[in-house]
Amino acid sequence: MDFDDQAGLDTSQVDDRRGVSGGGLAVGGGALGVVGLLVALFFGFSPGGGTSGGGAPAATGSVRQDCRSGADADARTDCRVVGVVNSVQDFWSSEFAGQGRDYSPARTALFTGQTQSACGPATTDVGPFYCPGDKEVYLDLGFFDELTSRFGAKGGPFAEAYVVAHEYGHHVQDLLGTMDKVGGDQQGADSASVKLELQADCYAGVWANHAASTPDRSTGRPLIDKLTPADISDALNAAAAVGDDRIQQRAQGRVDPDSWTHGSAAQRDQWFTTGYRSGRPAACDTFG
Repeated sequence: MDFDDQAGLDTSQVDDRRGVSGGGLAVGGGALGVVGLLVALFFGFSPGGGTSGGGAPAATGSVRQDCRSGADADARTDCRVVGVVNSVQDFWSSEFAGQGRDYSPARTALFTGQTQSACGPATTDVGPFYCPGDKEVYLDLGFFDELTSRFGAKGGPFAEAYVVAHEYGHHVQDLLGTMDKVGGDQQGADSASVKLELQADCYAGVWANHAASTPDRSTGRPLIDKLTPADISDALNAAAAVGDDRIQQRAQGRVDPDSWTHGSAAQRDQWFTTGYRSGRPAACDTFG
């Protein structure tokens, strides 16, 4: 994956909370609970809609100061996240406009260790998630290391981009009202939770199809100017690495489909591929 070196990055879409206190949350506290934690783990969304503080102050940190161009996105992980967020939201904004809809941007909060969200505590252990309560994506960049060391993925810049695009798939679902289909159906191979996660994988694939052709609003040229088959392979590898079956087999030596929340490795690979090959959100009807 290569960014247009001359393109500008819009850092207003990223809330850099690294180094900011987590807001006084007690260790182990928060509103997610056991079920919410299971849903949020491994590229999820937090179903909580509470008002537990909803946002530590933005840091003046390095994203705002140092992430200015596509060249910075090629050089630094945090700047790359900014670039991917910009690209993903440019695509969905254009896609919504083509359907006569308004797309409301969502910010990504970068944090270290712990911070607050409107859905409860965001912690390193919970992993990346989207909170519909404040319409924000929460990400500790240390998760990218865990993706390789804990889950066995190959990693790479586009594997990281897949993680971000998946979370924005949940934002799209929130805007379209798809999240309302989950309700209490949060576990099991055929549950609405699994279908929601697989659709977010598919939406990530749809963005990947258009990533190198969606024009940046500041330059009129695509922010990402090159994707390779190796990039797509890294994304597919990451999707499969966090399949419920692989995680369960690694953690407990057996697979229990009745407790799945995100789908199998094969399903996650399949639905990202469906989105990527079709390039159409309509192809992502996992509920059909």
